[in-house]
Amino acid sequence: MALMTGKEYIESLRKMNMRVYMFGKKVENPVDDPILRPSVNSVRMTYDLATGTNPEYVNLMTAVSNLTGERVNRFTHIHQSTEDLVNKVKMQRLLGQVTAACFQRCVGMDAFNAVYSTTYEIDQKCGTNYHENFRKFVALCQEKDYTVDGAMTDPKGDRSLAPHKQDDPDMFLRVVERRPDGIVVRGAKAHQTGMCNSHHVLVMPTQAMGPDDKDYAVSFSCPCDAEGLFMIIGRQSCDTRKLEGTEIDVGNSQFGGVECLVVFDDVFIPNENIYMNGEYEFATMMVERFAGYHRQSYGGCKVGVGDVLIGASAVAADYNGVAKASHIKDKLIEMIHLNETMYSCGIACSAEGKKTASGNYLIDLLLANVCKQNVTRFPYEMARIAEDLAGGSVGTCLSEADLRGEFTGPWVEKYMKNGVGVSAENRMRILRLIENLSLGSGAVGYRTESLHGAGSPQAQRVMIARQGDIEGKKLLAKRIAHIKED
Repeated sequence: MALMTGKEYIESLRKMNMRVYMFGKKVENPVDDPILRPSVNSVRMTYDLATGTNPEYVNLMTAVSNLTGERVNRFTHIHQSTEDLVNKVKMQRLLGQVTAACFQRCVGMDAFNAVYSTTYEIDQKCGTNYHENFRKFVALCQEKDYTVDGAMTDPKGDRSLAPHKQDDPDMFLRVVERRPDGIVVRGAKAHQTGMCNSHHVLVMPTQAMGPDDKDYAVSFSCPCDAEGLFMIIGRQSCDTRKLEGTEIDVGNSQFGGVECLVVFDDVFIPNENIYMNGEYEFATMMVERFAGYHRQSYGGCKVGVGDVLIGASAVAADYNGVAKASHIKDKLIEMIHLNETMYSCGIACSAEGKKTASGNYLIDLLLANVCKQNVTRFPYEMARIAEDLAGGSVGTCLSEADLRGEFTGPWVEKYMKNGVGVSAENRMRILRLIENLSLGSGAVGYRTESLHGAGSPQAQRVMIARQGDIEGKKLLAKRIAHIKED
């Protein structure tokens, strides 16, 4: 089995025994929990579109594996060409359009490709066997069509200090014991998108490491229900609306995202699942390659969600009776311009990708960082314009309970329909969708994640400065100006 259906994916999660906590209590059935289920539905779409009847979707969602020769889900694929890189971005835009949410498998896909090339280069220098270990793991994930969470971000503690200098050594995930048959790890990974909807986790170091940080320079995989591993679900704005039995007030009732803190409380990792174990000098390579791939991803997924937000804003303008006003048209044009600029960067860094020593393809890192730098800004401006076009009711909309209320219902119908032949219910639905993406639970994936995911804005600026070749540009200017220096 190389491709699972969405239904099979759901059933595969039910067979796992993950330890998930939310609001201080253990969640006994994470798959069907009303707060968590929308995030499961988002992941399910990565399976349904790959096994559906639309050939255009299937071609984007799948690829032929370089490891097995079989057709596999693109989220488990090792990029073999610039066409693969471009199709990845197009796939992510499609899924953003379909879910208007985070579909959570991108981090694992980006981790696959970063670890694949880095392990090859570690082996070449150090004589280790990490790359073969990793190839076997990827082949397993392709065969079973596993969802894999990529885990990089540590809690970090005092960020001015290196990992080994922290007062609490667990602020960065580390090896606490080395055995003949494997290692024991302790620590945590923060902001883990979709971990509770994943089969395995692929861990990477979070930053550059020095010789004294060898215990923190570790990469490995393990099942998400491994002994000693548990998760604590993060809060989202308006998340408990999902418990109220309402559909309209949630905004996006079917799809959503989820983030959690993942604790590794002395988890044993067998040797065959270790991909870095003290090779600190390669931590930077793994981090930068993962960050590059993930910054490319934002040029697809956030653009797809942006398409939905643009559409919702246009519908809101229609419902308000102002769609023909020139300034309304201009604001929608600005949203499209911002959205397509992000997409252009995602496509550009893909088209300019190059082959690594291991054989897989890496995006152009400079352009990937430019892509993500735009993503740290443009969704915020698009959300601002969306709220502008929707009007003040996006923040003061009445509840679905008021719409259904025996006494309040007729009054809500009378005053929310807004006099242009649109029902109060439909107007409330579009307002709540805009609220979801700009202020509510969906804003975590669309706004906050756009700012901090794959590194904060300053992280991209550091990479842009490093890769921007200022000295080379100086030489160009001096040549044109005929400057001669001693």
